Amino acid sequence: MTTSGTQSTDIRTGDSIRSKIPDWPADFAAKYRELGLWEGLTFSARLDGWARDFGSSTAIVDGDKRITYAELAERATDLAHGLRELGVRAGDAVLLQLPNSAEFIIGWFALQRLGAVPVHTQPGHRQAEVGHLAGATGATVYITTDVFNRFDHRDLAKQIIDSTPSLRSVVIAGDLGDHAADDRFTEFSSLYRPGSGPIEDVANPGDIALLLLSGGTTGMPKLIGRTHDDYGYNSRAAGERSRLDADSVYLAVLPIAFNYTWNCPGILATFRVGGKVVLARTQDPSVVFELIEQEGVTMTAINPQLAPVWLDEREFTDNDLSSLRIIEIGSARLSDHEARRIIDEFDATLQQILGMSEGLFCATYLDDDPELLATAQGVPVSPYDEIRVVDSDGNEVPNGEVGELTVRGPYTLRGYFDAPEHNVKSFTDDGFYCTGDLVRRLDTGHLIVSGRIKDQINRGGEKIAATEVEGALLKHPLIRSVALIGEPDPTLGERTVAFVVVEPGAEEPPTRRDLANFLESEAGLALYKAPDIVNIIDEMPLTPLGKMDKNVLRQQLAPA
Repeated sequence: MTTSGTQSTDIRTGDSIRSKIPDWPADFAAKYRELGLWEGLTFSARLDGWARDFGSSTAIVDGDKRITYAELAERATDLAHGLRELGVRAGDAVLLQLPNSAEFIIGWFALQRLGAVPVHTQPGHRQAEVGHLAGATGATVYITTDVFNRFDHRDLAKQIIDSTPSLRSVVIAGDLGDHAADDRFTEFSSLYRPGSGPIEDVANPGDIALLLLSGGTTGMPKLIGRTHDDYGYNSRAAGERSRLDADSVYLAVLPIAFNYTWNCPGILATFRVGGKVVLARTQDPSVVFELIEQEGVTMTAINPQLAPVWLDEREFTDNDLSSLRIIEIGSARLSDHEARRIIDEFDATLQQILGMSEGLFCATYLDDDPELLATAQGVPVSPYDEIRVVDSDGNEVPNGEVGELTVRGPYTLRGYFDAPEHNVKSFTDDGFYCTGDLVRRLDTGHLIVSGRIKDQINRGGEKIAATEVEGALLKHPLIRSVALIGEPDPTLGERTVAFVVVEPGAEEPPTRRDLANFLESEAGLALYKAPDIVNIIDEMPLTPLGKMDKNVLRQQLAPA
């Protein structure tokens, strides 16, 4: 099945959603099934299997709530009955915007029961992003919360439903507040229908199970359709790399709508082996460390922005962190300096990852030597991930040389949702996805991220990889966070601007001269890579996916 840019059928039918996402060629699909990579199970069927195999084991810890696998399956069914009464049907796109909570997980599986398609919407998204997603998917229902991080999502939901013709209902996990009289608003808890009996699984393993969002930092996110088959294999392969088992206790710190937290290996891979998932409602390390001690957490995942905060807290905490075996860090490049500090100052193993909602997931091996753990971003988790590192002409480069990472495989998409023009640019004729990541591949197969194609700065003809300079500057004792961007310059073409967050208590922030001397003497970088301008800022802006938001920083630059 291939994408059609002129299709006019109703987006709310399952056939229409599936037809707007290119499928794997038949011979590839047959091979993946024959190899047993695609297991032919929907997530509703998987949930029933987990309830059967792990029924009385704890699946979810959310504050005072403790939910077993049997209870999770039952509650998902009970909620699905209420959602069906609300009009949710197979193939409907449903916006799911909830914080880390049992309601997110129960709601997700309830939608799977109905064959509906959850659209993973981040808690930090606002009118522009949510409105775009609602319109692009033709969403029929919007499931969200009342107030989170002092933001009232009910008012946002009112704006979205008023401006989106396809939206019929808003479901609020919490109090309806001023919207109680609006018959389009329904409380999440009121939709449970206990004792209504099982729901027939109407989905097929090759159907779209969910829509994820691209992790780019510019423009509106593109939509990524993942099937039951490919997403299930993604979960399995990622979990095997981290050696998850029934004794695993996974702590979800980052938003669970994020593919990284949900399935890499995350929540779904933990469920697959009968482990326990603990939900953190805040990223405050003092709260997180308390949860690690209380619940015997064995694995968690954070991003590089949290690494220095964790290191600070580690120095002073009284919490017992001895249960923690794996600290996974990804979503952006972790500096080698901070990686070594994590390795030295925590008893857990650092597992670096390179992953993307589009599919490919790479992770270091738990028994890699410390130098690889500190410097590499992993090896693809599947032997059937086909990797090419290519130059600007599409020719493969030798191991050790920098090129663009391209990939094809059993859980990497063949095209974005309803984006035929973009797909032409993002995929090769033989189906390789062009990631835009610049990497070096070692002889061991490990990949080292050098930056992004769009994150290169051309300063007077010299190409500067922002990631390289940022990583070097993070070793400076006064720098907590840094972003390097290019600014148009009439003489150089582009000049480099460093936005710097200094460490608390620093008496004087570093100057441009300080940083130039540091990069030359301590990091051994060429002088032209030193920033031309240094801007000191209070905090680093982040996208809703937790990545450094360079778009916001660019808006602060004066026109050249």
